[in-house]
Amino acid sequence: MKAFLGRFRQEAVLLVLLAAFVAVAWRLDPTFLTPKVQGTLVKLVLELAVIALPVTLIVITGGIDLSVGASMSLAAVAFGLAAERGTPWPLAAVCALVAGALAGMLNGWIVSRARIHPLIVTLATMSAYFGLAEGISRARPISGFDPAFQSLVAGPLMFFVLALAAAGAALWLSRTVKGQAVFAIGLNEKAARFSAIDVDKIKFWLYTLAGTAAAVAAVSYAARRNTVKADIGHGMELDVVTAIVLGGTSITGGRGTIGGSLLGILIVHEVRQFVSWHWERDEINLIVIGGLLILALVANSAFGKKTDSA
Repeated sequence: MKAFLGRFRQEAVLLVLLAAFVAVAWRLDPTFLTPKVQGTLVKLVLELAVIALPVTLIVITGGIDLSVGASMSLAAVAFGLAAERGTPWPLAAVCALVAGALAGMLNGWIVSRARIHPLIVTLATMSAYFGLAEGISRARPISGFDPAFQSLVAGPLMFFVLALAAAGAALWLSRTVKGQAVFAIGLNEKAARFSAIDVDKIKFWLYTLAGTAAAVAAVSYAARRNTVKADIGHGMELDVVTAIVLGGTSITGGRGTIGGSLLGILIVHEVRQFVSWHWERDEINLIVIGGLLILALVANSAFGKKTDSA
């Protein structure tokens, strides 16, 4: 009951924050909120949302994955190089998924087996994956994909995939024993191990899932933009972590919801797009996202204390 009330307060605040943003955006530039503009911009949130789902689970365990943007870039390059060599797009997509899954597996193996802090592990692999993506692609853009691939994947298919993944993740987290084990790991990993929870196995598969989700996002990006490059994932990890923490997931683990993360994603996405739309200065976005992250951490700490004391 206490956890439910804490979650409700956090999500209620997010809805108020979103409403306040809409009011400010309407005041400054109502054109941004028209259905035509929003219909175009909503497609841009898909990659962020898909990646944020498994990363939410990772953060609930007390971990973090800073390499998701680099995994996305690596998977995108794998897709582009395969397509460039005449591989049918479904097989090229499989190449991307394999690349992303392997990147996630490496993270999961080091975190779970070597017991090195995930912040250090994924910071190192972030650099390695970006470097690998740039090296094998020679830092050049790859474009000109199958029009059938673009029309299918860039259309309603990705919305369906996101809705299915979000519903599945929410149900798994709240209704299954393994989902509850994720919370237990975040609250007290040592106690979870003594309770016969296979902590290492759960961590391994969560990081593998994050790499696979990054590959799905890479394929979506390729279909939407008709081009890929080794730097497409730069900054993705900052947006993902900001959205997740803003959504109420505790950075120290043990607390979080899929619904909260989706609301956080929506807010981060809309704020970022409005700043680019209204001021046309990308450097302002860095300041705004940094400010949002600080706000999220402060709010997260405050709500965590209230929930604990309720």
